[in-house]
Amino acid sequence: MLENYLTIKEQGSHEITIQKSRFIGHVRRTETEEEAQNFIDAIKKKHKDATHNCSAYMIGEQNLIQKAHDDGEPSGTAGVPMLDVLKKMNLKDTTVVVTRYFGGIKLGAGGLIRAYSNATSEAIKQIGVVERSLMKEFLVKVDYGLIGKLENELRNSSFVMGDIDYLDQVTFHVLVPVSQDKEFKTWIINLTSDQAEISVSQERYIEKDLSI
Repeated sequence: MLENYLTIKEQGSHEITIQKSRFIGHVRRTETEEEAQNFIDAIKKKHKDATHNCSAYMIGEQNLIQKAHDDGEPSGTAGVPMLDVLKKMNLKDTTVVVTRYFGGIKLGAGGLIRAYSNATSEAIKQIGVVERSLMKEFLVKVDYGLIGKLENELRNSSFVMGDIDYLDQVTFHVLVPVSQDKEFKTWIINLTSDQAEISVSQERYIEKDLSI
């Protein structure tokens, strides 16, 4: 699993008008090719009266699945430019469909490339991008006498403190980047004079909004 990667924040759409043609960019996070194709099919069904529904997607940790479709536009003027935007923005597990309602003015090959690129990038900017970071959730169990010190140090650290369970002992839930797990364990041992019980609950991704 990747430690960090970028992807679209959520499903959404954004419309722009170029030379009287409407370009509606639809974007969704898709983790499999089946999800990507189902999203494309749903947009095509919703906008079945559109002139074109062009699409592109990148799937997988190493971007092994990449597809682009011009849907009737001149070859290379729609799907590939849309895919290029995903590549330049380094977005993984992302599918984009740009719906075009022709406005009567031909754009030419260069104009189409710019239009589909802009529709894609503008939709992504409006919907948002997140960075997903793989974290280990540590459970740190201590006696009540160490609560104040540990809580204060955790809140002032770079680690992410979550829930605190108050039972016979106190258990702190702490999210730690997977690359810092050994550093975290050593830090806790030194901080508590080796009086803490440390275990790993699970690994999961957390998301942080990015400005683009």
